[in-house]
Amino acid sequence: MNQQACYPSLEGQVVFISGGATGIGAAMVEAFCRQGARVGFVDLDAEAAQCLLEKVGKETGSEPWFAQTDVTDVNALQSAIDALGTDSGAISVLVNNVANDQRHSPDSVTEEYWQRCMAVNLDATFFACQRVYDGMREAGGGTIINFSSINALLGPANMPGYVTAKAGLVGMTKALARDYGDANIRVNCILPGWVVTERQLDTWLTPEAEAAWMEQVALQKRLLPDDVANLTLFLAAAESSMITGQSFTIDGGRT
Repeated sequence: MNQQACYPSLEGQVVFISGGATGIGAAMVEAFCRQGARVGFVDLDAEAAQCLLEKVGKETGSEPWFAQTDVTDVNALQSAIDALGTDSGAISVLVNNVANDQRHSPDSVTEEYWQRCMAVNLDATFFACQRVYDGMREAGGGTIINFSSINALLGPANMPGYVTAKAGLVGMTKALARDYGDANIRVNCILPGWVVTERQLDTWLTPEAEAAWMEQVALQKRLLPDDVANLTLFLAAAESSMITGQSFTIDGGRT
């Protein structure tokens, strides 16, 4: 675990995180709980979520709220947001982290596949933002943090749907920052590089691939989920109160 700054403004805040059971999402669940926030998250992986709940509860004395949810079901996603609000109070921080970076060649993409790709990587973020808006406005403000990817800037091969969706999130962030500004709701975007998670290690991050990556970055060390969580905390806290509509790349100097 990286050293972490303390943000008193996050204590007691209600935080909703999508895709929070593993990887970057799990690191953010832990990070916000250590700040004294009331954290709720959704994920399809109930087994991983239960392990995280027990771990965080033991470490912090406060077990997060969890609902097994398919975020491509808009009604289920928005119902989960409502349920956390009922249980813990108005949501003040929304972190749209959920994604699926499955590889796919352009000629293999069907209409159904494309729609599923957009549903998880783009649509879920918009409908989560839409749902928290009224509560944040009534509370006097809030913070939304969307997760794009440096792939939106680099455009790697065999990911046309994912890259399109992640580029769309940058535009969505700009649009909603303007639309929600009058309600004192800040909307920002994080574009991580190759973050070393268990999924990446199991699937794509071979020694050869990592060696090639290290040739392209300025900082010769791994980018970890905690590094991304630290940036998320800052963007959620009062210390970033005049930052909105911005995109922040965290990739060790790759781009």
